[in-house]
Amino acid sequence: MYDIMGFIRNMIWNLTHRLGFTDLIDILIVAVIIYELILLTRHTRGSALLKGLFLLFVIALLSNLLGFVSLNWLLMTVLQNGAIVLVILFQPELRKALEKMGRSRLVTKSSRRGMDDEREYMISEIVQTIVDLSKRRVGALIVFERMTGLEDVIETGTRLNAAISAPLLENIFEPNTPLHDGAVVIRDDQVIAAACILPLAEASGVSRELGTRHRAAVGISENTDALVLVVSEETGIVSMARDGALTRPLTVSALQNLLHELYSAPKSGLSSLLNLFRSERKESET
Repeated sequence: MYDIMGFIRNMIWNLTHRLGFTDLIDILIVAVIIYELILLTRHTRGSALLKGLFLLFVIALLSNLLGFVSLNWLLMTVLQNGAIVLVILFQPELRKALEKMGRSRLVTKSSRRGMDDEREYMISEIVQTIVDLSKRRVGALIVFERMTGLEDVIETGTRLNAAISAPLLENIFEPNTPLHDGAVVIRDDQVIAAACILPLAEASGVSRELGTRHRAAVGISENTDALVLVVSEETGIVSMARDGALTRPLTVSALQNLLHELYSAPKSGLSSLLNLFRSERKESET
């Protein structure tokens, strides 16, 4: 009956009296397993079940401390059969986890090639969208979220949580459609939201000839580390806003290089982009 309580006492004693390097590794592995379990059950029915089991465990500890013998016996009986209960309750999640391990991208070269192909597909879809909108002179404003969260901006628009595709993006910005007026926010490989409202630029250096889209692009790049692409409705010129600065015009090759840098570099920074667009600006001026 009190096997679990004894195990907990022994664990606490070991942690406080003879904690070694092996114990630290052991704790780290268990922490990773628990973390992955939480991620696996997030946004599923298993999440509520996991919370219920945790609450049951806490009540069992309290009942033992307070001397509620009958209640503690009942709860410990349930918890002692916890392994079987977990397998029954979390059967879908466990199956999903085992399948995920079996097709892990870390174990095969073909899966890494698939990941590269997926990235190339996303880049080609975005480039196609920008080029088509530019040719037709359809205004567009696309924000790529990086380290700084844009949840406050996302909440001003309509959530989509859809895969990136050229037809979707072009349809969003098509004039006289419900979502065309505003910005699209892209997070990693998903179109998170559309028709989002962005803060306008505060910098006095922004040309008065530029419209609201360009000022909004510069504005969001002043306050965050986001990268923003703009298609002018009047001229069809493609621009890029970053760190409160606007680079225009943006050629197709520069756009492709930008997106490759964006999706291949870690979110902590794109230091080479500044040099890339400095050179691009020099080419456009000559």
